[in-house]
Amino acid sequence: MNPISELSNAITQAVETAAKCVVHVSAGRWGGSTGIIWSADGHVLTAAHTLRRSDVAVTLPGGKEVSATLVGRDPSTDLALLKLEADSLSVPQWAEPEGLKVGQIVLALGWPGKALRATMGVLSNLGSEWRTPMGGRLERYIQPDISVYPGFSGGPLVDAEGRVLGLNTYALRRDLPLTIPVPTLKRITERLMQHGATGRAYLGVSAQPVRLPEGGAQERGLLVVSVEPSGPAAQGGLLLGDVLLSVGDKPLHRMEDLLFHLSEMQAGSAAPFKLWRGGQTLELSVTLGERK
Repeated sequence: MNPISELSNAITQAVETAAKCVVHVSAGRWGGSTGIIWSADGHVLTAAHTLRRSDVAVTLPGGKEVSATLVGRDPSTDLALLKLEADSLSVPQWAEPEGLKVGQIVLALGWPGKALRATMGVLSNLGSEWRTPMGGRLERYIQPDISVYPGFSGGPLVDAEGRVLGLNTYALRRDLPLTIPVPTLKRITERLMQHGATGRAYLGVSAQPVRLPEGGAQERGLLVVSVEPSGPAAQGGLLLGDVLLSVGDKPLHRMEDLLFHLSEMQAGSAAPFKLWRGGQTLELSVTLGERK
């Protein structure tokens, strides 16, 4: 057999292996999106931005359609967890990101309509930890050079052996497909299983980076430029013009820092802030609200 035929057969086998764990998710205005079976007892991961309705139907490998309920979603990482009325499902073989290399062949699988589809490319960029514009944290930055068509969001990125490297989405970087790595999938799924479909914590302020006077505890902080009336920040005593220095022991230099730390906290919990007001350092505890 010539090398091209061997490569073709290997790719076909990889798609067949991974396809056993890929589902079609119908909860939007268009043809639908894709999901990855997370556990044999019926948990499925998909992209949160594709869920446009509360009623969700999932088509399993083999064509059977079942109902699903939303366990929870994390908009900061564009992940949502569904629970199906099904069990004994096939789960993928997961590949940790440590073994990934730029240039290796990868496949994106999607089930946007009536049939499974696949596209091929290479890993274009691998980085370390990355924070999303909404404050979520990805343990690794994975960018495939691959065509991710409409409806492919929520589907897997697969290596040449059919192992799942992560979940693909278009929502985290404008017009660029990114892959959410396995460690992030594990962390967010565990949190959603523990806390259910609760909203995310929010403070109710807008802020921008500002340089602090020399000799202070840190060089930069976040200047509060607006406070939502009757929101958690206002009720907790934060004022327009305050400079947020830290939450807990975590310094705040950018708005992404604040969003990230809020994404790690629960609505209803007390967030201890250190701030700069009128030339003095103050400490203030604010009970976080819930953003549905």
